[in-house]
Amino acid sequence: MEKPSVIFLAIPDSFHELSDFGADPAIPLPVELKDEEGNPETAAITKEAVISGMLRVISSKGQNYLETKLRPEWVDYYRRLVLAVKPEIFHEFTVAAIVKTRNGEFDLALEINSILEGLFPNSPGVLLNKALILEEKAASLEKNGHEAVKENTEALEAYESALAIEPLLPDTLFNAGFFFIRVREFEKARECFSRYISIDDKSEIPLPTSDEKKKQAQKILKDINSQFLGDSCFQEAYQCVNSGNAEQGMKKIREFIERHPMVWNGWFVLGWALRKLGRYSDGLEALEKAIELGASGIDIQNEMAICFMEQGDMKSAKKELEKALRKEPENIKIISNLGVLAMKTGKKEEAAAFFRTVLELDPEDSLAKHFYEHLS
Repeated sequence: MEKPSVIFLAIPDSFHELSDFGADPAIPLPVELKDEEGNPETAAITKEAVISGMLRVISSKGQNYLETKLRPEWVDYYRRLVLAVKPEIFHEFTVAAIVKTRNGEFDLALEINSILEGLFPNSPGVLLNKALILEEKAASLEKNGHEAVKENTEALEAYESALAIEPLLPDTLFNAGFFFIRVREFEKARECFSRYISIDDKSEIPLPTSDEKKKQAQKILKDINSQFLGDSCFQEAYQCVNSGNAEQGMKKIREFIERHPMVWNGWFVLGWALRKLGRYSDGLEALEKAIELGASGIDIQNEMAICFMEQGDMKSAKKELEKALRKEPENIKIISNLGVLAMKTGKKEEAAAFFRTVLELDPEDSLAKHFYEHLS
């Protein structure tokens, strides 16, 4: 977010735009500058410019930037004034943030939500929306084959803030549970879903839960427990492999498999670790064991494809990637690997077509740009 381009002005007696809303002439009002190089003339000040200025400085990011200029009582006054002028702002801005998120405009969605954070400090709904936007941003990056460590960390912090706020919304528990599953924090997911299904009409948590959601939470909780995914050894193994320490991750996951040999997740992590260590044949054996025990999905197919590719079995690699692509036709990671596979087999035009598709989905994909330019 850019630094708020606002100045504080004492509103002259001749200015009546905000008089109906109880503006106090003794308190300077922030006005958003349209031209950062000059000061606006008093006659050019409008109610819209003042409201825009107040929204800028009220936002959580704006307060951080302007904290040396703002007095706490001014911020409270600006909040009251904005809410008097725009009583529907919570609904309007929440909808706007949702639309921006759906359109993939995550930074704009976060900027809108930061205004709501400033207007409604410690609002459970606003904090949950922030967490959801950050989670969507991280998931979008990962789907497109990019790292999202920073974004997942920010989403984790946002969920933890939302979980610490009272009253705690049931939807916060429900959505946080799914987020923790996605980042493989299964113990935290289990805690969230356990609390969620325990909610009833007499609970201190004010909003009811749907029967369908409770059934879904119960099923997930059962799966976590039956797969022993809350086991600290599994958690540590996953984090080690994910952070680049595949050797330590392999050791820890073998300990987990010794205790739980029929859990496919353990074999998948073992195959992932072995692949990262360049032990492709052993990695395939572990991944095939995971499939035998019930594993499915594009992650395991992508891992198998990489192992096959590194062993020179391009036919099997293509088969696995095409299976994954049928499940997720716009998954950039899979499309990119099909491009790499085509390059390795000398099919330059086919490879260029795959990388062109990647760039249509994500014009900023640096790897696809590099290969496409090389092939063109």
